[in-house]
This record gives sequence, structure tokens and C-alpha cells, in this order.
Amino acid sequence: MPGTRELPDTLRRSSKKAQRTWIKAHDSAVDQYGEGERAHRVAMAAVKHSFEKVGDHWEAKDGKGASDSRASDPGAKNRKGSEGTAGGVDANASKDHLYEQARRLGVQGRSKMTKAELVDALRKESGTRTKRARG
Repeated sequence: MPGTRELPDTLRRSSKKAQRTWIKAHDSAVDQYGEGERAHRVAMAAVKHSFEKVGDHWEAKDGKGASDSRASDPGAKNRKGSEGTAGGVDANASKDHLYEQARRLGVQGRSKMTKAELVDALRKESGTRTKRARG
């Protein structure tokens, strides 16, 4: 399977189910669109539908669905880049869920944060942990 060689590091640290989801979507997208960025975006969208990024890996969400407002926007596919995304954090989750994720990751000041601030802090923490895991 070509997707196995392309698997992002964060998914290598995730469950086999998350890995299979990415590989299956990636390989299907390669068949349809060819190898490249589009195949990777399709595969990540499939992962984000059922998983959320927690630190340096992906965990199953409580329920399937869009992870942020951009993912649920039908016109988003016509725009490039990741502006307006939550970077894999399930921004549609409850504030309590986001707070619990922040507690697990040791995010400072979480008790005073709004839901949007928790999403942003978790997104930043996930990016930091991914860089640390690589380095």
C-alpha cells in the first residue's frame, strides 16, 4: 500500500484504526487525483472526521463529524491553505471536553479560557509536541 510509506509522523504515533483510515483514504485519493498534496488533504480530512489531534497523536472522537467550521463549509474546498482550521483539534466538541484535553496536556491558564481560547491553546500545544517528537 503506497499510503503506508506516506503516513505522517503524528499518525505513526496513533492507533492502527487511525492509520488505516488515513491509508485507505490516501490510496483512494491517489487513484482518483494522483499522488501529491490533494491526496494528503483528502486523507487528513478523513482522519479528522473520526479522530482529533491530542498532543503529538490522534485519538478517536466521541462522535463522527466535522472538526471545525471550515471542515463543515462546502465552499472551503475551493480555498487553499489551512487558515481558519483548528489544526485537528475538535473545535465542535464541548468546552468541558476541550478543558479536559488541555488538562491532560498541561496547558497553563486553562481554567480561565473561553472555548475558542482552549481550541487555540490545544492547536498550539499539538504543534509544539509534534515538533518536539520530530526533534
